[in-house]
Amino acid sequence: MPSHITSPLIAGNLAIDFINTQFGVGEEHQECLTDSSSVITWLQQAGVLSEYRESPPPGLAHLARELRDNMRELLISAQQGRSADPAVINHVLERGCPLEKIEWQPAEAAFQKKTYRRNLESESLLQPVAWALVQLLTEEDVQLVKECEASDCILLFHDQTKSHRRRWCSMASCGNRMKAAAHRARKKTG
Repeated sequence: MPSHITSPLIAGNLAIDFINTQFGVGEEHQECLTDSSSVITWLQQAGVLSEYRESPPPGLAHLARELRDNMRELLISAQQGRSADPAVINHVLERGCPLEKIEWQPAEAAFQKKTYRRNLESESLLQPVAWALVQLLTEEDVQLVKECEASDCILLFHDQTKSHRRRWCSMASCGNRMKAAAHRARKKTG
């Protein structure tokens, strides 16, 4: 499998991490969903797709990028209190909805609910990401989705801190860098 650029999974939310698959500023702009195998790799790293041995379905990367753009648009619209067209999300939710069945389990002598992917089409693979956005938009405070305050970072994160004062996508990267820069600036003027 070719090597791919991967985005950090630091947002605290699957949908936001998926939106963060396109990041960077200016010349440093990065696209993580370059082809279908990069989408499969990201889904595996995010923990929503276990072993995957088939060839990726045709059009997976294109649908993933469309989905990501629609997700970003819906999130921004919700934060601004305005409507946006959820067509791509709804398409993925409808076509990718998993099948639930009950099956007899002889070892336990009981029925158990089993969940299966409807198929291995793009929509089924991306459905968990679309569902994560639905949960974010309908069950969470979207105002707690913030952009990193580092001047050269556009990553989003879900601020789940008690005080809701998180400022950076990651303290390990942007937070430390920005604090060090502020310290150097204070030393210069002091």
